[in-house]
Amino acid sequence: MLTVQRLCKGILLYLTLTYDISIIMGKNIHEIKEVKGFLPRSVAYADRINEDFAEGLAGFYKSIWTEREGGLSMKQKHLIVFAIACSNNNIDSAVKILERLHQFGATRTEISDAMMIAAWTGGIQNFTDFSAAVLKEMENMGY
Repeated sequence: MLTVQRLCKGILLYLTLTYDISIIMGKNIHEIKEVKGFLPRSVAYADRINEDFAEGLAGFYKSIWTEREGGLSMKQKHLIVFAIACSNNNIDSAVKILERLHQFGATRTEISDAMMIAAWTGGIQNFTDFSAAVLKEMENMGY
């Protein structure tokens, strides 16, 4: 038989766990800003729809972009997503990622290798399309 005392303890435990989870989730948006250096637009848009959705998405970002011992560096991760953006002919993203690559000390050779991988995977037409904007931005950055 459920007593009032046991019921109250159960409710208190539930509220404590719910509160602790919301604190953990609340940290994700703040932490992704620290990890990425900015708040990703998708997280900001998600927050306009639903706070829990935004926190979950920020947690997803955080799990990907947090550096782990023995894992990929931030520069390596950005080289990968740069090659993918170029391969998909997503020029705006490629240029934004190029800015982050510059901050992480990527060399011209590393960026060129990523562009060649993108040409291989995305095709010569995509390479032709994204190269003008990327090379111009590289020149502006002093590469």
